[in-house]
Amino acid sequence: MNDRTKPISLAAVVLIGMIATVVLARFVDARRPPVDVAVNDESLYLNAKTATRVSLGFNALAADWYWMRSLQYVGRKIIAAEGNASLDDLSQLDLKLLAPLLENATTLDPEFLDPYEYAAVVLPAIDVQEAIRITRKGIEANPRAWRLYQHLGYIYWQQHDYATAAEVYGRGAQLEGAPPWMQAMKARMAAEGGSRATAREIYTHMFEQSADDKVRDMAQKRLMQLDSLDQRDALRKLLVVYQARSGHCPATWREINFTSAPLDPSGAPYVLTPGKCEVELANASEIIRN
Repeated sequence: MNDRTKPISLAAVVLIGMIATVVLARFVDARRPPVDVAVNDESLYLNAKTATRVSLGFNALAADWYWMRSLQYVGRKIIAAEGNASLDDLSQLDLKLLAPLLENATTLDPEFLDPYEYAAVVLPAIDVQEAIRITRKGIEANPRAWRLYQHLGYIYWQQHDYATAAEVYGRGAQLEGAPPWMQAMKARMAAEGGSRATAREIYTHMFEQSADDKVRDMAQKRLMQLDSLDQRDALRKLLVVYQARSGHCPATWREINFTSAPLDPSGAPYVLTPGKCEVELANASEIIRN
């Protein structure tokens, strides 16, 4: 192939890829069963084998298509719920198509890591066994990807299975390129898996390592939640000391020498519970409550 024909050949490949994507989309839409709005029954477009067959060899493009559909699918559900949902706790949403969509994306392109991370973060609240299966599938296809061990360890940590989480982090720590903190996480899981400090370390590494803005945003919100929990614990200690000295709980922040209400990490003021030595989040607070 000479220099003149190379651009033409590359353009032809791109064009064929675009056509294949359009063909896949139309094939899928033409076979989509009607949606029964009354029961909100949605059906998966194609199973992974069929999607692979009709992708015309452009599996990576088809995988991107299913990946984008996964994000759009979750996004629409969150919007329908008026945004009152955290990415790692979407159990209240009807997301029965998410696992099959991610399954298709990872079957079409087994080396595409983003869907595996999304499965590890989002799926445990919906179907933890599917989350584990898809993440393990990613490890089998990408045995040198230490980040997949990080994601799998995260799933087991969420399930309070600290022993398995420690074992997974330990196996990931042995891979070439794995950061030293993976080995440290193994030790921390074994020693204090359920601690707030462990949660902080997990979400800190997730924020630092993830390339997905949505996952980073979720991790940041969880870190803000942990900061708020620490702050509220400290404030409750002040309230208990005040009660021991005065015999009653403070009605205002000024009674315990605050010129104004202390603010939570989202910038909203903490609220004193009337008649109780308790501090709560304001209605306007953006701190995750669960």
